[in-house]
Amino acid sequence: MNTAPLDSDSPQALRAGLVKQLRDQGAIRTDRVADVMGLVPRELFAPEAQLADAYDPQRAVVTKRDKDGLAISSVSAANVQAFMLEQANPQPGEKVLEIGSGGMNAAYLAELVGSDGAVTSIDIDPEVTDRARRLLAESGYERVHVVTTDGEFGVPDRAPFDLIEVTVGAPDIPPAWLEQLTPGGRIVVPLRVRGLMRSFVLVREGDHLVSRGYELCGFVPMQGAGEQRERLVLLHDVPNEEVGLRLDNGDQVDVEALRAALASPRYEVWSGVTVGGEEPIDDLDLWLATALDGHARLTATVGARDKGLVASASPLGLATLVAGSTFAYRTVRAVDESRTRFELGAFGHGPAAAAAAAGLVKEIRTWDQDHRGGPGARIEVHPASTPDDRLPAGRVVDKTHTRISISWPGQQP
Repeated sequence: MNTAPLDSDSPQALRAGLVKQLRDQGAIRTDRVADVMGLVPRELFAPEAQLADAYDPQRAVVTKRDKDGLAISSVSAANVQAFMLEQANPQPGEKVLEIGSGGMNAAYLAELVGSDGAVTSIDIDPEVTDRARRLLAESGYERVHVVTTDGEFGVPDRAPFDLIEVTVGAPDIPPAWLEQLTPGGRIVVPLRVRGLMRSFVLVREGDHLVSRGYELCGFVPMQGAGEQRERLVLLHDVPNEEVGLRLDNGDQVDVEALRAALASPRYEVWSGVTVGGEEPIDDLDLWLATALDGHARLTATVGARDKGLVASASPLGLATLVAGSTFAYRTVRAVDESRTRFELGAFGHGPAAAAAAAGLVKEIRTWDQDHRGGPGARIEVHPASTPDDRLPAGRVVDKTHTRISISWPGQQP
């Protein structure tokens, strides 16, 4: 046996280092996922990237952009692929449908289901499927079946599937996915609910799906018949000082009134709730999206923050309550000189700024008292025809194909 140390820049060493990093981060939790991520050569599926970038756990490799330069296809970052594989938990012999092709993740799935299983990988873009088919063949994974088709409709002639893993951002759950899923089968999907995207594990229970956990994520949006993109409305559009609101499909606001509100003095309310600098507060944002009737997300550049237009800058957006000509958004302030702990609060703008900021802070305190550190939200996805009395208590989000119920342990009807 050759016991010479690996070159630290070799693909084998980079794979071993990647697996260690992902274990340390908690993205990899099982030996099965560690083994396949240490086996599949990422560099063969990301020839556009430098070797170090292909093995950067946080870096996605963009493989195609639209005419405006926005990414429309990419190889997901290794940490995202790892936690989604853990969520999906593919078993030997299972039939898997991957919606959103790229090649690398399909290779991982093929290793996990083994020779007795089957992986079908689909994408609407023939350039993407041609690339995936070529890279899979070159890497020895010809057994993955690659199809060019709209993911909205699945692949009925290869159904049923034990697992559907979606690797694009989905605004809804199309009927075909449920119809092509075995009883008790799983869908792992980056689903956008009230403007927030989470990778949900959804298990089929009869005619509906029930969540078994979720993770924060970000994905390029789905294309085709099911495409429903977010809208960005600008409240301040000076170059490098942009401030806007991200709105989910169908949400409407009075843009001119909110522009005037942004120019008005702000009203501050602080919650007394503090968080550590590295402490994730993903569930706070999901709680606010559940609790606030007029939920949106305020996005701003660093230049807008430095100019004093807003207190916080975020390209993804801050939880925001919109009420007519008024809005209030979540923010933080340091409570110690080392800036390791921060207090949560809200800044309001507009005629009812005080009430809006106080209402947002009230929900921050509710999260802190009732849900912080808890099991999180429970999501159920029911057909659009489901009557109210068959849905759990909580926020109901009506989509084109489904009614999505968001409830929290201990939440009152």
